[in-house]
Amino acid sequence: MFEKAKQNRVFQDVVEQIQEAILDGRLSPGEKLPSERELKESFNISRGTLREALRVLEQKGLIEIRLGVRGGAIVKKASTTPMLETLSLMVRRKEIPFENLQEFRSSVESDIASLAAQRGTPKDFKELAAILEEARGHLEGRYDWDAFIHADGRFHQQLAKMARNQLFSLVQKAVHENIHEYFASYLSRKPEILEENLKDLDAIFHAVKAGDSSRAARLMATHVVKFDLHMARQS
Repeated sequence: MFEKAKQNRVFQDVVEQIQEAILDGRLSPGEKLPSERELKESFNISRGTLREALRVLEQKGLIEIRLGVRGGAIVKKASTTPMLETLSLMVRRKEIPFENLQEFRSSVESDIASLAAQRGTPKDFKELAAILEEARGHLEGRYDWDAFIHADGRFHQQLAKMARNQLFSLVQKAVHENIHEYFASYLSRKPEILEENLKDLDAIFHAVKAGDSSRAARLMATHVVKFDLHMARQS
């Protein structure tokens, strides 16, 4: 399966060969890599070089190092968790410039609303309606700015779920579970701002439920740009 490592870049070559064997399916999730002795012989490398390469592969989330008699390097099933955790921390710490977040939302969220209108099911609409009513309760009942913003985030995540696109759903989750820090810094806490937000969400909901994908997309694009302007003025 493996060739002797190129001597001018031994460590990198070992990582790349094992990584490619995992990515192209020659090594499957749950399968154990050859023993340390076999790998050393195959690559013609030292024990130290091999162990360092395996540590890098473990950090990448490609393998898991298990100890004991039945231990060894085990191929892991692909997971989005490390990527999402990194993106979530970047959003929460506001390490992504506000302008970048604006560009992402204006480009992607209207497409998500359009797809949600095309692909949503009665169960999806019921869940979306429940989130909308929860947001309304935080505004029209006991005023709670933070709770409303969290409900708003779940509304956007539900639309991504309805779009039936895993990548949209994953990225929306990372963004909207952590965007609160941006809103806290750049969005006014005046009730009229949330009233405007709720009015937009209500219109988007009805367009999505009606299956009007073009109207849902337009409404979402207008909503995002409008609140980007609110935050830009506040900042």
